[in-house]
Amino acid sequence: MELFEKLYDENETVKVRFVGFTASETRFDFGIVYTNMFFGKPLVICMQTGRSTLLELKDSQDLEYLQAAFKIERAHAVELAEFFKETLPEIPFQSQYE
Repeated sequence: MELFEKLYDENETVKVRFVGFTASETRFDFGIVYTNMFFGKPLVICMQTGRSTLLELKDSQDLEYLQAAFKIERAHAVELAEFFKETLPEIPFQSQYE
């Protein structure tokens, strides 16, 4: 008996980048998973806290979003926005229904 309706079950070979760096007063360690899932948005994982979010370049410049996603202070969000500006690719809009 099936309890769940499967929505998708995909296998994909992906590129993963691990990067650690220091900025002013703190250290950051991230895993960035580049995938074709999730409209092409990379999955960004904080290796210290386990917090993660789908993050495209446009989202990465929203300081309030970064603060909420990673539970950080505004000053650290400014530093992360600068890092992600150089790291994340620009992604063209992909429709979910194509």
